[in-house]
Amino acid sequence: MLTRIDHVGIACHDLEEKIAFYESTFGLIVASREVNEEQGVKEAMLHVADGPAGSSYVQLLEPLHPDTPVGKFLAKRGEGVHHVGYGVDDVTAALEAIGAKGVRLLDERPRHGSMGASIAFLHPKDVGGVLTELVQARRLEH
Repeated sequence: MLTRIDHVGIACHDLEEKIAFYESTFGLIVASREVNEEQGVKEAMLHVADGPAGSSYVQLLEPLHPDTPVGKFLAKRGEGVHHVGYGVDDVTAALEAIGAKGVRLLDERPRHGSMGASIAFLHPKDVGGVLTELVQARRLEH
């Protein structure tokens, strides 16, 4: 069901500072920047590598406000890993299959994610304390 690690989401206080760090330290390149009002974040996707099942990224997340999920995370835990995103071929089918195994779904149906992906989150208490995102990458037209 899981095809790859799509991205690791990292919460930060200053998006521009963290982008500069990942560019200068690891040689990563920004593939996408977005403001996601629904999730309350400014974000940057930094390309790590391409593989047979698709690309992998580091996703840097800066909250738009302190009362957003990422803002609350930073206040409680500080900067660091916020979630892990796994690639799937069909996010709706994956939600049904995972939900049928008793894992609580934070999203009953997919929603818009970074770079046009369809995404859904699983409850961290049912996944070993890890906020887990399912990511169906946007299919590119040829």
